[in-house]
Amino acid sequence: MKLYTRTGDDGSTGLFGGDRVSKSHLRLAAYGTLDELNSVVGVLRLHASPACADAETLQRIQHDLFVLGAILATPAGRQELLGQRMSRPTWGLEAMEADIDRLTALAPPMKNFVLPGGTAGAAYGHLARTVCRRAEREAVALVHEEPLDPAVVRYLNRLSDWFFALARAENAVAGTADIEWVPKG
Repeated sequence: MKLYTRTGDDGSTGLFGGDRVSKSHLRLAAYGTLDELNSVVGVLRLHASPACADAETLQRIQHDLFVLGAILATPAGRQELLGQRMSRPTWGLEAMEADIDRLTALAPPMKNFVLPGGTAGAAYGHLARTVCRRAEREAVALVHEEPLDPAVVRYLNRLSDWFFALARAENAVAGTADIEWVPKG
């Protein structure tokens, strides 16, 4: 199978089920950002401390991002094409919230907003958080145009919180202070 198909040379792409849409469609923006986020998580896996996020957890997130991407790549009213295996992420919100609480307990209480940075793991955690927030915004924009499983937005909202907690925990475990934002003036 060749990597290129030439079918997108006109600026369109195929959704799951065969429908074709413009590459500027809100669905493409949302699942393209999930693809970007998945790549950032791949880099985060190289830098995350096992005390904060083990490779299995990060890989689970990557698998879940593929599931969310499949949901976004499937037109409204065609979700039956996904089947049971691709209909929901594997990491439930309650389990994710419990891990957010675990990560939060590793870091000192926040007194100010924090700037992205510190250790490499923290910096990539913050990068993942911001890309995740963009994916969430794009999914919300899509919701305003056509039906979308609300689980997508909920998962992305919670996942961005998880990345923030991870970034702070990465700094704390390494003994590196968060970079606090202190307004000047």
